[in-house]
Amino acid sequence: MNTILNYIKKASLFCALLGSPVFVSTANAQLYNFTEEQMKSYTKENPYGRFPGGRPMIPAAILDTIRKMDIQVVEAIGSIPREYSNQYEDGWKSLIPGKKLVGRAFTVQFMPSRPDLVAGMQAEADKNNFTGLNNRTTIDMLQKDDLVIVDLFGKVQGGTYVGDKLSYYIWKTTGTGLIVDGGIYLTENIQQSGMQAFYRGTYPGALSNATVSGINVPIRIGKAVIMPGDLVIGDQDGILAIPPQFVPKLIANVTRDRRRDFWMKRAFDLGKYKSSDIYGRPKDPALLKQFEEYLNTGDAKLLPR
Repeated sequence: MNTILNYIKKASLFCALLGSPVFVSTANAQLYNFTEEQMKSYTKENPYGRFPGGRPMIPAAILDTIRKMDIQVVEAIGSIPREYSNQYEDGWKSLIPGKKLVGRAFTVQFMPSRPDLVAGMQAEADKNNFTGLNNRTTIDMLQKDDLVIVDLFGKVQGGTYVGDKLSYYIWKTTGTGLIVDGGIYLTENIQQSGMQAFYRGTYPGALSNATVSGINVPIRIGKAVIMPGDLVIGDQDGILAIPPQFVPKLIANVTRDRRRDFWMKRAFDLGKYKSSDIYGRPKDPALLKQFEEYLNTGDAKLLPR
């Protein structure tokens, strides 16, 4: 057993050096998670508080602001620096067309089952009083405003993370919904609850031949890399994971962009300007000053008349 534990420690160190999820035992018996120290290291630019265990905790008031603003993915993507180019994924099915999802990422990683691997992982879980390597274990960890993002490696047949009852629990616990790179089933029943979900497909059967391999670790969903605690927005254009450090900039940018659009459309409503007079930046110096002051203040007195 000591040999196995030594191997796990070495493998964990190697994974850490590669920037991969580390499967280690933590104080709260979550075997397949970052340690608190690792979570803080990987998310060191987080400007907000943290959950026990270190996951970034974007405040509920900020999430409410984003929901009230009804921010679209297409509006938000410009607030992410160019080097963060792997934050977006499209091609989803959705339960409720037109309904957005907003929440803090709670990430879950599955991998195809292999008996010896599953047995070893479960033995370690049992030793640490961990309840099991299944979907219910991860669902029971969710909190208000969490948005569970599930890497089920695109599996639909036998890749059904939830049906109507567990999805209802998610809905009532988090108030958000779920995103699963895999399947769900009993979709009509789920839809009737009012919960939104983004998923790859449906299959009339339970989850099988897949095991949980990571909880609140970095995951890949298609082209997108998602970290625990990211702000995730989902709409008809796709899903976007926004690192917490860019959330203040996101709100400021969207506010300014919407003021710009409103001001320009108001100018066009007057019927006395050509598009080239206004679009981009007003050419008239007086109009330009008025425009820039409106962007900064939102004062209705500065709208074109």
